[in-house]
Amino acid sequence: MSQSFEQYRERRRREIDDALERILPIPPVCPGLIAETMRYSVFAGGKRLRPILTLAAAEAVSSEEDPQPPEDLPRGLAMPGACAVELIHTYSLVHDDLPPMDDDTLRRGRPTAHVAFGEGFAILSGDALLTHAFVALSQPRSGGGPDYERRQIRAVARLAEAAGAGGMVGGQVLDLNASGTGAEGANREVDADRVLRDMHERKTGSLIRAAAVVGGILSGGTDDTVDVLDRYAAHLGLAFQIVDDILDVEGTVAALGKTAGKDAAAEKPTYPAIHGLERSRVLARRAVEAAHDALTTMKTKGRLADIADWVGSRSH
Repeated sequence: MSQSFEQYRERRRREIDDALERILPIPPVCPGLIAETMRYSVFAGGKRLRPILTLAAAEAVSSEEDPQPPEDLPRGLAMPGACAVELIHTYSLVHDDLPPMDDDTLRRGRPTAHVAFGEGFAILSGDALLTHAFVALSQPRSGGGPDYERRQIRAVARLAEAAGAGGMVGGQVLDLNASGTGAEGANREVDADRVLRDMHERKTGSLIRAAAVVGGILSGGTDDTVDVLDRYAAHLGLAFQIVDDILDVEGTVAALGKTAGKDAAAEKPTYPAIHGLERSRVLARRAVEAAHDALTTMKTKGRLADIADWVGSRSH
């Protein structure tokens, strides 16, 4: 009997958590307090969307190349990338929550890292998570074939680009710059929409795209297949962010695990603020449909289509 997507997602989440536990540093490699602070944020919960996407992309690519690949091989090859993606995502949350950024006190249903450990240790734990992601991704691995190291280098480069000034950091810069500006009038709406798309393509979309691409690269996908994954994940990232903006308006603290309504309070440009809730829902559906359309050239989609539907229908 084939497993449901919920079963698949839960199984992959457990595998990712086990791998993260193995890969995170512990004393005497590092001081106990930084190990504790890193684990506090990594294991606070969360959907694990990005690392699950990495594994699902690897599975789909492997099935493209071989209709019956060894069951654990694609995930084994891509798991270092999945862990790296999640460590970078967690670092970004730790730093985004800091007082000079979003100044939030709640993340994944419990106090943010700077509330629990102080701002200094939160900053250092974010730095450690970011750098350790590349330790995880660059470890030697057997069974990947003669060109696996070359694929690792490609994956490192793509993930570093997604996390840096042209990606997540650049998106956070645009986010900070947009705070409190508002968007009134037709011309301002056009400008705000352009800024909004650029901000989210960098801050949210870049890592989601990298998550899929890294899975495709590490599992040996062709350039054409990796390009398909990139296009698919670009639409997926847009759908994720639009839904996130909608949930910030409609969600509750209990459901979201973080403070609701902060974007509106900060007067940040969001999809509901610019387009309204109903139009935003339409845009989210269109982004999910575009993600599906991007997969049409793949012989085996694996769970990638299910992930698009999950992103479009999520309630937290």
